[in-house]
This record gives sequence, structure tokens and C-alpha cells, in this order.
Amino acid sequence: MNDSPFLDFLLLRDLNVRVVVIGSILLGVGSAAIGCFALLRKRALVGDGVAHAVLPGVAIAYMVTGTKNTFALLIGATIAGWISMVVMDFISRRSRIREDAAIGIVLSVFFGLGILLVTHIQATGSSSQSGLDKFLFGQAASLVLNDVVVFGAVSVLLVVAIMLLFKDFKILSFDPEFTQTIGLPARGLSLVMTTLLVLAVVVGIQAVGVVLMAAMLITPAASARYWTDRLGIMLVLASAFGALSGVGGAFVSYVAPRMPTGPWIVMFATFFFVASLLFAPKRGVVARVVRHQLNRRRTLAENILKTMHMLGEDDGDVFAPRSESDIQARRRIPTVRLHLGLRRLQRDGYAVESKERHWRLTQEGARQGARVTRLHRLWEVYLTQYLQIAPDHVHEDAESIEHVLTPELEEELDRLLERPLADPHARAIPRR
Repeated sequence: MNDSPFLDFLLLRDLNVRVVVIGSILLGVGSAAIGCFALLRKRALVGDGVAHAVLPGVAIAYMVTGTKNTFALLIGATIAGWISMVVMDFISRRSRIREDAAIGIVLSVFFGLGILLVTHIQATGSSSQSGLDKFLFGQAASLVLNDVVVFGAVSVLLVVAIMLLFKDFKILSFDPEFTQTIGLPARGLSLVMTTLLVLAVVVGIQAVGVVLMAAMLITPAASARYWTDRLGIMLVLASAFGALSGVGGAFVSYVAPRMPTGPWIVMFATFFFVASLLFAPKRGVVARVVRHQLNRRRTLAENILKTMHMLGEDDGDVFAPRSESDIQARRRIPTVRLHLGLRRLQRDGYAVESKERHWRLTQEGARQGARVTRLHRLWEVYLTQYLQIAPDHVHEDAESIEHVLTPELEEELDRLLERPLADPHARAIPRR
């Protein structure tokens, strides 16, 4: 009985499959790692510019050597990519042209030159030129062992360089001015980072092509950024996303031979990005929506607690039963939302409902209501005393800030104001 294609792929029984998978993994790891620094330095478009700019280097290397030797072509691509980075930097520094415009100029000029050279080579009719056009869109499925050796050497170089210069690259990415202040060679480090970026692009163009290479640099890094605030973890996650994308693209190409590997690698990288965008625990869209809804519910509950506490201040009994209409007479809250908020207070043990459908605060509910009231009035005092805002203009701002003040800020604010007894409207500030 024959094994399934999935099992055949998983066991890497075929030499060509092993070559493609290992090459794709090396591509994903190396490009994603250096792509993290390009993303953090807000130079994501630079990778796209370099990826398009290496094409004339590939064509010229072929014209000089007359063969499609992988090492020679990559040397030509490296030189062209590095020159393009120097030209971008020169244009943005020495003229009034912004960096994004400089990238666009270099990208279009170099890529146009590359297309002209490739077209000229193909017009010569040489049999050895077949396949040069694959550098446009990549052909990972045609990788051979020598390609993987080159991939591996460059990827190891990228990883080792990042490990050795991790602290320096970290400072340069987040605070270039501080890099110079502490005596680090900012220009030299930037040059090394640029060279590594060019090497990553050069390695990847044979697999995914110049058109899609920017996605392999930036997409895994952008995906990882959603999951962490620590650069070290971001590098590991980005490399993992890049490697998994490479494996996924190789698998699709294996089970469906007519499917190109490079574009599918990018599609898997895009899938990881969309998943991160939606489901990352802190920055993901779903998490943000959930936090927003929780904040709305907490704000509603605190507003009800404060309203019931203030009603108690008016008649001298904070534990007196209140009808929903009593609460709405003091604060305009839609009936449906008010009912939901009261039910939540009941679940949290802050309020109880009587048989007459009246609501009264518990001991803990009264304490929480007094706290929200205290925060509101303390902030009003702060605005009038320190910002010199008129008392009749501070209520709306206090309505917002009272829900975000932490106990530490509350204590600091109380101490700063010398523990005031009344707000600007002569209403007593509840004490703990």
C-alpha cells in the first residue's frame, strides 16, 4: 500500500523534496531575521527596492561569465543590490527628495535596466540563457544541492552576524541618535545591516523572485511584531514564520506539481500575517475588540455605581433601593444598557435586586461607587488647580479619566493635591 503524499513529503524521501524544503527553510529564516530590523527602522520599502534592483546584476553576471553559475549570478546580484542601496542613501541625503521617492526612483530605473538586459540576452538565442527570466518570479522547485549550499552559507552568515551584533543593531533600530551618543559607529553598523539585507534579498530571489522577495523580508517580521514587544522573541518568531512558510509552499508544490513554490511561500507568509493580525493576544483585532467591549461594560458599570452613590449623597442613604427610572433621572443611560449594567453589578456582588424591581448597593458596591466618585472629583480639582481650567469645563474630562486611573495614580494624585475635602463645586470628596 502506497503512503500518502503528505507522509512522503513529511519523511523527505525524495532528494529533490529535501533540497527544496531545506532551501525554502533557509530562505525563510535568513530573510525574516534581517527583515525584523528593516521593519523596526521603518525601511520596509527598501527591501522591495533592492529586490527589484538586483536584476541587472544577475543579467550582467551572466553576460560576463556566459553561464548560469549560481555563485556568479549571486555575486552580480549582491553588487547591484549594494549599489542600489548606496544610490538610495545618496539621493535621500544629498537632495530634497524623500526616502520613499528615492526608493521608487532606484527601483524603477534598476528594474527597467534589468528587464532590458534580460530581454537582450534572450534575443541572442543562446541555449544557456534559458531560465534567467525565472529570477522575476522565482522557481524554488528547480533548486539543486549547490543552491542549497549557497543558501545555507548565506543564512548562517546572516544569523551569526545578527547574534554577534544583536545589541548594536537593537540600539540602532530603536534610537539611532543614542547610538552615536554612546560612541558606536552608527554609519558602520548601518552599512553592515544594509549589506546583510542585500544578502538576504540575493539569496531569496532564486526561490520567490524579485517581485515577491519584499514579502519574505517584511511579512514574517510584521507577523511576529503582533505577538511580542521583545526583539529577541520577535526574531525567533519571525524566523519560525518564515521557515513554516517555506515548508508550506514546498508542500503545495509537491502535492500539486503545477503550483509554483515561490508564490505559495508568500501566500503562507500572508496567512500567518492575517492570523497574527486577527488573533494575537495583545495587538490582534479580536483582542482589541474584546478589550473595547470589556472596557465599555466596565465603564457602564462604574457610571451606574457612581450615579447610585450620588443619589445616596442627595438623600443621605447610599443603601436605599433605587428604581431604574431614579437612576435614569440622574444620568441618561438607555434602558437596555442600564438593565445589562445592573445585571452585571448583580453578578459581581455590587448590587442586589428587590422584589419590587428596585436596586440597592451592597457594601462592596457602595465602596466602589465612592471610589469612582472620588476619582472624578479629584481629577476636577487637579484640572482647576494645576491647569487653571474653569470649574464648569472640567466635568467631561473627568468623566473619561475616572475610568483609567490606577490605585497608584489615585494615591499620587491625592498626595499631590494635599488630600482635598471638596471638589471645585463644593461637593465632598469621599475618603477611603
